[in-house]
Amino acid sequence: YLITDRAGVLYLVDNNRNKTIIKDIPKALAEGQGGLLDIELHPNFADNGWIYLSYSKFKEENGVKMTTTAIVRGKLNGTSFTESQEIFEAFPYTKTKHHFGSRIVFDKNGYLFFSVGERGMEKVFPQSTENDNGKIHRLNDDGSIPKDNPFVNDSKNRASIYSYGHRNPQGLTLNKETGEIWEHEHGPRGGDEVNIIKKNANFGWPVISYGINYDGKPITSISKKEGMEQPEIYWLPSIAPSGMTFVNSDKYPAWKGNLMVGSLRFNYLNRCIMKNNKIVGQEKLLVNVGRMRNVEMGSDGYIYVSIENPGTVFRLRPN
Repeated sequence: YLITDRAGVLYLVDNNRNKTIIKDIPKALAEGQGGLLDIELHPNFADNGWIYLSYSKFKEENGVKMTTTAIVRGKLNGTSFTESQEIFEAFPYTKTKHHFGSRIVFDKNGYLFFSVGERGMEKVFPQSTENDNGKIHRLNDDGSIPKDNPFVNDSKNRASIYSYGHRNPQGLTLNKETGEIWEHEHGPRGGDEVNIIKKNANFGWPVISYGINYDGKPITSISKKEGMEQPEIYWLPSIAPSGMTFVNSDKYPAWKGNLMVGSLRFNYLNRCIMKNNKIVGQEKLLVNVGRMRNVEMGSDGYIYVSIENPGTVFRLRPN
C-alpha cells in the first residue's frame, strides 16, 4: 500500500502493516489545506512503475509564501522516490492556502485527469480559461498536452484545461462501465455537487450555485443558466465530500456499481445508489467513523477508507 500523509510523508505499508517512509519526494507546504495530497498509479504501473503525486508547491516572493497545486511523477527504487519529473504546475500562484483541489485519475484511454481548486478566489479564476485554477485538466501520461484538448489551439488560454467553473474538487473517479470521469466538489455553505465531467463544459461557479456564503449572504441569485452544467445531485446542507470511487467488486454484490463518497463534515461514508447511470438514492454507512478523507477500491477488490485524527486506513470486509 502507498499512503500519503498531508504532513508531507509518503508511506509504503506492507501486508503486516509495517510502515516505511519513502525518501526524496517533493517538499509540500503543509499549511492551511495544503500538504502532500493525492496519489495515483499509472494504468500500466506493473510494467513502467510510474507513480503520480499531487501536492501544494510553494515559493517565497518578498518574504511572502506563495502556493499552488503541482503534479509530479516518479518511481520507487527501494525506499526512494526516483526519476522525479514535475509534469504540471498551476498558474498563477496565490497567497491563499486553501482550495488546492488535487485529485488524480486516469481514464480508459490512458489520459491523466486532475483537479485544481479556485484557491478561494471565485471572482477571479474559475470562469476564465486564461489561468489554471478552478479547473479539471487533462494531460498525456508524460505531461504533454493532448492534441484534442478544447483550448489547445488558442494561445491566450491554458491548453491543459478540459472543463472549468469549478470550486474545490475533492473527488475524481472513473466509471469503468461508461468510461466517464465523475467529480464532486465542495460548495460554499450548501451546494456540494456531483458532476459528470464533459469536454469544454462550464460548471458554473460562482455564477450559479445552490449554496450561500458562510456568513449567510447570497453568492448568486440563480442556480441555473443556459450554457452551464447542472449537477447530478447536490447536498444541502453540505456534507463536505472527500474521496470518491465506484464499487466494481463482486465482494459487495449489493453495492456493485454504486458510487461511494466520504463525508468530512458528518463523519460517514455516503453510498450513492445508481440506476441507469443516475443517482436514485443514498445511504449513510460507517456513521461516526470519523472525518473521512478518502475512499478507494483496492486492486484486491476491497474498499478502503482513510480517516483523520488519528490518521487511520480501514479495509471494509463484507459479512
